Amino acid sequence: MASFSRYAQRSIKPTAAAGALSAVVFAGSSNTQNDKIEDNSRRLHYVKTSASSPLNSGTVLRNSSSIYSWRTHSPFSLNGSYTTALCEAPHPSIAKNAPYKPSDPAEPLADASNNNNEDKANKPRWGMWGEEDDGLFHGLFPRRQLWRPYLEYPLWHADWDGRQLPPVECDDKDESARLTAQRDRQIRKNGITKHIILIRHGQYDETCKEDEKRLLTPLGREQAALTGKRLGQLIRGVNEEFGPCKVKVLRVSDLARAKETADIIYDNMELDKSDGEMVEKADPDPLLNEGRPCHHIPGGRARPSVVEKTDHPRIEEAFNKYFHRAPIPEMPESKEKESIIATTSTDESNHDGNEQKLVADPKHEFEIIVCHANVIRYFFCRALQLPPEAWLRLCTFNCSLTYFTIRPTGTVSCRMLGDIGHLPHEMCTFSMHTGFTW
Repeated sequence: MASFSRYAQRSIKPTAAAGALSAVVFAGSSNTQNDKIEDNSRRLHYVKTSASSPLNSGTVLRNSSSIYSWRTHSPFSLNGSYTTALCEAPHPSIAKNAPYKPSDPAEPLADASNNNNEDKANKPRWGMWGEEDDGLFHGLFPRRQLWRPYLEYPLWHADWDGRQLPPVECDDKDESARLTAQRDRQIRKNGITKHIILIRHGQYDETCKEDEKRLLTPLGREQAALTGKRLGQLIRGVNEEFGPCKVKVLRVSDLARAKETADIIYDNMELDKSDGEMVEKADPDPLLNEGRPCHHIPGGRARPSVVEKTDHPRIEEAFNKYFHRAPIPEMPESKEKESIIATTSTDESNHDGNEQKLVADPKHEFEIIVCHANVIRYFFCRALQLPPEAWLRLCTFNCSLTYFTIRPTGTVSCRMLGDIGHLPHEMCTFSMHTGFTW
């Protein structure tokens, strides 16, 4: 007989669920050495249930979270008014709307409550989806507005942008694996790394409701000017070691404060001093406008008006539009060509003076996006495949830089989050909050 820890003996109230549930789990695993028993590669452990009579093999047991359940596995034993059962764990819960937790972590998550194969095929593998009557997620907000990852956290979804190449087809599996690995090494070596720098707009007048009147304060304009100077230095480079960067485009949302910030940044980049290509100034994109990207945790129960105003589809569309790996270039045909592609640093074609012209590395391309705090925080969570509902735990100051790299293989890294190193202390603001003691 297993002896249970105090935690295991804690009572859990039964909760209603679809399907017949014979008992409710009172416990986790036992604290004895036999709490995990290998049986045909299945992890087994003891649980204490509310059942007062012997249980049949395969009886469904569940806890109050309605996410995991157990199925009984022989032997069983009676102990007063409770049953101690040896169970397989964990099994996906059959409770309605509970997300499926796969036994194989390489398989995508799916909806366990849907037993219709045709319906399963029509449902997205990740994202926000569901019906109006799916209920609330832990009493906070509609479950249909909960982000569901393709793979269980913290696993990484390699094809997150839909640009992952399939394995090289070959009759021999070993040869296919070898050719695929060889191709991926070439992509990693010769592909283009995409750099995305997100900039929050400068401080602006929040007293007006009309967007056209919500313009930058004098401090906000100074913040934007200093940000432009910092980016200009990044574009021009300093020397061969800290060389120039190939910035292709400056993007901006369609709100007045962001457009004004982008204009000031562009004017202060001093691109006339650069010998490289001019930076394209893209048309404003309403997809980048500020909004409520999704619900946040921690947080109280969302009011109906907040549920209505959640602007996830638009902001998710913006993420998919701008966050993806660069197109895969043609692979070099020989080692000689490969070595030519790899050269960067300087251009010696200018013989008029002694100075060598700095040349940006062609395998690195930069984009600058001027937008808003909520959008940037949501992009951060999505890019790193973290729960988007954590977005409000982050803080990005006015004219701060949040900087990502997307490798040719699809891996993503955040090099800066809310960096304001280019701003002096007296210019650090978060909206109308000044400094750091707020």
